[in-house]
Amino acid sequence: MQVFYTPGILPGDSAFTLDEEESKHAVRVLRMAEGHHVHLVDGRGGLYTAVVVDAHPKRAVLEIISATANHAKRPYYLHIAIAPTKNIDRVEWFLEKATEVGIDEVTPLICEHSERKEVKTDRLNKVMVAAMKQSLKAHLPKLNEPVKFADFLDATQRGSQKCIAYCAEGEKGYLSQMVAPAGHYTILIGPEGDFSDAEIEAALSLDYAPITLGDARLRTETAALMACLEAAIINR
Repeated sequence: MQVFYTPGILPGDSAFTLDEEESKHAVRVLRMAEGHHVHLVDGRGGLYTAVVVDAHPKRAVLEIISATANHAKRPYYLHIAIAPTKNIDRVEWFLEKATEVGIDEVTPLICEHSERKEVKTDRLNKVMVAAMKQSLKAHLPKLNEPVKFADFLDATQRGSQKCIAYCAEGEKGYLSQMVAPAGHYTILIGPEGDFSDAEIEAALSLDYAPITLGDARLRTETAALMACLEAAIINR
């Protein structure tokens, strides 16, 4: 069953009209006609089943058959703050896979060793929307604008279980040893050149727990995805 992203739909709606772009895709590309059933996701946890009642190529009308709130809601909140890689394709890969696995919020971090300091969030949001639809999830992760490392530390939410993953030597634990299930997690993932010593010290001074994601030296995007997977396993 095809999935459409419809952020304008509201609980209680009995019908919904697709915008021109989605209508054209549904009718001209997917060849949908009256009677076809589809899924709608609102990005806020709502999953809807609907049927096409008017296959207009500019304003296709759908009748809502059923609605589920908080579809596949997870018992934890995961915020990954990651330094964007020089090759933006790797960031897109991470966002796609993280959306499929489960993530709630992403903040691009500008660090001392960052090779990329600008990202086009519009493009990255489209990647996450596509991944949400493909994996039949109803929650669209929040993508923040890039922020400097020090500014992010200043704004870190109280009550979050905070961790920092880095390559430099030192005593570290596994994520499962540092956080409890059903928590609010904030995890920092550094750039290709790792966090600087000053950045690591600053995070540790604010009670970020130092963690390891395994014995191998991982790429930035792989380390971030590993953190997502470990958080999911902790909350199985």
